[in-house]
Amino acid sequence: MITVFGSLSADLVTQVKHLPAPGETVTGPAYTVVPGGKGANQALAAALAGAPVRFIGSVGNDGFRDLALSGMRAGGVDLSLVAESPEQTACAFIAVDAAGENLIFVASGANLDSRAAQLDAAGLTSDDVLLLQMEITHAENWKAVGIAKAKGARVVLNLAPAGPIPEETLRQLDVLVVNETEAGQLGAQLGIADTDPEAVAGKIAADFDLDCIVTLGAAGARSFGPSGRFSVPALPTEVVDTTAAGDAFVGAFAAALDQGRPMDQALRQGAVAGSLACRSVGAQPSLPKGKEIAAQLAELT
Repeated sequence: MITVFGSLSADLVTQVKHLPAPGETVTGPAYTVVPGGKGANQALAAALAGAPVRFIGSVGNDGFRDLALSGMRAGGVDLSLVAESPEQTACAFIAVDAAGENLIFVASGANLDSRAAQLDAAGLTSDDVLLLQMEITHAENWKAVGIAKAKGARVVLNLAPAGPIPEETLRQLDVLVVNETEAGQLGAQLGIADTDPEAVAGKIAADFDLDCIVTLGAAGARSFGPSGRFSVPALPTEVVDTTAAGDAFVGAFAAALDQGRPMDQALRQGAVAGSLACRSVGAQPSLPKGKEIAAQLAELT
């Protein structure tokens, strides 16, 4: 089983002709409210890809609570360990331009009340995968990593949004997923002189004995580490909105790992899912189902 310890939110999304510069007001014709949050997105992406998934996080007792949980609930994600917080359910405010690029602001609210102690009731074992992101309190993430490793579970961290990570935590990870920006920031933290994201990923993999994956947008993804060195392309697709592309990649990748697939196949599944998620507006509404991913795998050259 995959246990996701992370964030969830209600996403308010509007389409604009261009993303605003500082001090600029840009209007959109309308907005939609959809479930989101990196943790919830990745949990649903993994479930849609065929994995059994449990989500652990926090919501407020407010009007956005049920909406924030609705996508995962419909996707069959186990929500029994979600806690109620006195803070408001998190909200994200997302603008998407004509090229599918986005600008996102997040009001964290209840996400910051999630605690690693919630994992105690999860019964993690060596058959489990713990999947984490960076939208909850970082110190609780690092505690969760320690709890999972003590139980023999595999740990996958998506360093998004980018933030500092203790070196002792890096040594406990099995898989680290970063994009180009996140690779650069982590490389700077670790004193890595090379700024090329692939070189940084290779250095991190070697120094901390983990599989480090760097996602490169339309250029696909690269992986370095004990499982081998692999390169996968992105699936050519019309880009409407890139909001959940990274989450789709990570969730589908984690599902493949949980299903016992080797690293190269897991990367291919993640790459296809990430590309397919760019076809429509919104985070969770754009996540592809397992049948859609399987149908497109052969198109990945």
